[in-house]
Amino acid sequence: MPQFTSYNQVGKKEMVDDIISNISPEKTPFLTVIGSDSTKNTIFQWQEDELAAAKKNAQKEGFSAVSATLTSTHMRQNVTQILEKTVEVSGTADTVSMYGRAKELGYNLAKASTELKRDLELSFVGTGQKMVVGDSGTAREMAGYQAQIDDSILVDAAGAELSEDMILQAGQKLYEAGAEASILMIKPADSLKVGKFATAAGRFRDLGDGKTIINSVDLLVTPFGEFKVVLNRFQRSTNALLFDPDMWKKVTLRGWQRETLAKSGDSTRVMLLGEFSLKHRNFKGSTLISNLK
Repeated sequence: MPQFTSYNQVGKKEMVDDIISNISPEKTPFLTVIGSDSTKNTIFQWQEDELAAAKKNAQKEGFSAVSATLTSTHMRQNVTQILEKTVEVSGTADTVSMYGRAKELGYNLAKASTELKRDLELSFVGTGQKMVVGDSGTAREMAGYQAQIDDSILVDAAGAELSEDMILQAGQKLYEAGAEASILMIKPADSLKVGKFATAAGRFRDLGDGKTIINSVDLLVTPFGEFKVVLNRFQRSTNALLFDPDMWKKVTLRGWQRETLAKSGDSTRVMLLGEFSLKHRNFKGSTLISNLK
């Protein structure tokens, strides 16, 4: 008699894990560390100023006063950008029982919310986008991090890899301008280069308890301040950002909203949207290393 095996069986129950695994990165480091502000208009402005250069100041007795040369403040501006994602799920799809989620609509809305947050992080630091005022046929685009840095304090890597000298040069330029950075934000690949700073000539690597080798740099102590090293998967790969988070604000015209759209059949459409921008309080308050390999 032929042996009956599981290959001959009909009607076997499916075994599907009731947990959905998603390892896509969700952290938005730049958004996490900066402050918040609000606006009541799609175009908003702010002013920045600076002191005259220090100079030798010695007057003879009985001198006649001479009026100093005064300079005007500098007006900066940015525009708000609308971010949107619409989810549509049929009535049937939202009713049938599914593994790993109670409702298809709720599950996909949660995914869309996280995706929008990543999109905002990308707009802030990942695209290098410049301000686009927009019109009836063109979407507004905010000026991102890179477009809000004064040219005088940029450090150009000229296609080379990130180095300690570049970071020190950037820190020096900021310090001389009057700012003090506290965060060095880099792409993941550059963390390997920063980690090697610890093994440069005359330095020693921490071997931990003898079983663990520690080969990372979380804090750079420089003559121009202490820089916390933060990795960002979404920032522009040719940039390293050196900044004071207090100098940056996420500006909100409309916070994240959920709008159920009109039905046109047997499905539910929900739109998630928000309108945001970015403000650098002073264009010399932060810098970046550009054109990295």
